[in-house]
Amino acid sequence: MKNYDVIVIGSGAGSGIVDNALSHGLKVALIDRGPLGGTCLNVGCIPSKMLIFPADRIVEIQEAQKLGIKAEIKDIDFHWVMERTREYVEKNRSAIQTNITKNQGLDYYPETGQFVDDYTMQVGKQKIKGEKIFIVSGARPLIPLIKGIEEIDYLTNDTLFALEEKPKSLIIIGGGYIAAEFAHFFSAMGTNITIIQRGERLLKEEEPEISDLLERKLKKRMDIHANTEAIEAGKMDTGCTITARDKKSGETVKFHGERVLVAAGRKSNADLLKVENTGVETDEKGYIKVDDFFETSKKNIWAFGDAQGRKMFRHAANREADIVWHNSMHKGQEKLNFLAVPHAVFTYPPIASVGMSEAEAKKEHKILVGKSFYSEVAKGVAMREDESFAKAVIEKGTWRILGFHIIGPYAPILIQEVVDAMATAGTVMPIISGIRIHPALPEVIIDTLRNLKEVE
Repeated sequence: MKNYDVIVIGSGAGSGIVDNALSHGLKVALIDRGPLGGTCLNVGCIPSKMLIFPADRIVEIQEAQKLGIKAEIKDIDFHWVMERTREYVEKNRSAIQTNITKNQGLDYYPETGQFVDDYTMQVGKQKIKGEKIFIVSGARPLIPLIKGIEEIDYLTNDTLFALEEKPKSLIIIGGGYIAAEFAHFFSAMGTNITIIQRGERLLKEEEPEISDLLERKLKKRMDIHANTEAIEAGKMDTGCTITARDKKSGETVKFHGERVLVAAGRKSNADLLKVENTGVETDEKGYIKVDDFFETSKKNIWAFGDAQGRKMFRHAANREADIVWHNSMHKGQEKLNFLAVPHAVFTYPPIASVGMSEAEAKKEHKILVGKSFYSEVAKGVAMREDESFAKAVIEKGTWRILGFHIIGPYAPILIQEVVDAMATAGTVMPIISGIRIHPALPEVIIDTLRNLKEVE
């Protein structure tokens, strides 16, 4: 049996732990069945945004008429767009592999490890033991229980980047951020899109009015069936069929598509590790239970990132890595302010949010709510953005920012000013004290705060 100071399971956000441990002269084992770099690099945020950027340009050209511009798209090279993305991912994955082989004090195990005893793992034919263990094993696509689903060659975000040819039609099962982003991409590429969403609306975690606006916009480009549950999948000569049931009427309808994309949620990889064999507890959904400092139910074993299921975004995992390393080395009790962790949905129009929804905030706070349309500031008028808006949720009396939500161009950039205020002062004061360039879109942030009204 080999003994290590540190075992890291996962080469995504776990790479930060590896680097810190090596810099302290510790003996480190990295376990990752691959591909190296984790979800974000290989099948998540980076390659998906490389696809979505050209999709944004396509839709902007298609909508240029509103600005008096007549433009025509003559050709879209789907294969080139996909190949560019694959080449970038492969280049970065190779760089990670090279760095691993150069690092003395690091043993890399390109396999799925499983716990067999306290702090002990079986990795291939080798047993290894770690004084400190960091579980950063990520998550994988959740495949719902749909009759016949395993009989069709369905896509997930793990597999669609390998596509060489553009599907003529695509059925997307799910209505979360993965579904919304890829619906936008493939629709822009010229694929006929059908979304089947079992919930009442797309992006159920977002503000209802944001979900409603997104759905209205997307319905101009694709078919969306909310409150509809996929119950059966089947093959046909020209592709696949999905039979779905309307949850209100009970009626069934059959959809036909060349391909099917399953984007119905995520599932922690903790079950693959058999974490129970080392005394690590999981919740009812399989995510690893951690305390406020990311330590599991087993002393000296920490878990963060998608494996523990809170704020499943790479930027959150990167910050968690810093916190966990500090806590593990210095017996620290540093926490992450989850309220100030932002997220974005890179659909069209894009969405960005941070903190609580209005409904969540009203349960525990007396609140003020403000809303401003892009068209209420000069830059928004110039852009003819008549429906895009921002919404603020503020605690009455303290001016503490409880939540902020934006839908419209540059939303993921605009939200950063609010995020910084939440992470520092926590209140609106840094925002209202600043001066913004006029005319520029950040004026919509201050305009939203000027429109605050009390909400019962």
